[in-house]
Amino acid sequence: MIRSLTLIFATFFAISSAVAEVGDDGLHKAPWMRDTFKDLSEDLEEANAEGKRLMIIVEQRGCIYCKKMHEEVFTVPEVNDYIEENFFVVQINMFGDVEVTDFDGTTLPEKDMVKRWRALFTPNIYFFPSEVPEGVTAPEVAAANMPGAFGRWTTLNMLNWVVEEGYNSDEPFQKYHARKFAEQSN
Repeated sequence: MIRSLTLIFATFFAISSAVAEVGDDGLHKAPWMRDTFKDLSEDLEEANAEGKRLMIIVEQRGCIYCKKMHEEVFTVPEVNDYIEENFFVVQINMFGDVEVTDFDGTTLPEKDMVKRWRALFTPNIYFFPSEVPEGVTAPEVAAANMPGAFGRWTTLNMLNWVVEEGYNSDEPFQKYHARKFAEQSN
């Protein structure tokens, strides 16, 4: 009995310690998120220097789907480790006032940049190629966009698809995901 209780408590604390803390702005703060000046060209340059892919995650205070991602998906060791190893993640507050500089040089507060990008849902995750031409906006050049909360396998497969540059292949994400899901189920 004591052994069972010890195991239950150990499991609970291991899971709860992996959950991202909530910051003063009401957004989850995962350890793999970067605190940058939110200049996307500079962030892309830094991501490339580290051999990682730039990932922008738009979130908002009180978002139940953001909470779901941070508590049920990003805490899965496989997902968490993959993000940490392969992505340079910058968080944007859907209703925030911190200035963001888009790839085309336009600088706006977070809330206005999110409107400019027409991001309507949170979480909304943008993935970028390693090279971005001049004069384009983030949504125009994004290699992929994940609008909303998804389960662990969809998220992990999207992360893999982006790292493998599946967006440059003839296999769309939906077919890639179906194939990978079938492989993972076996």
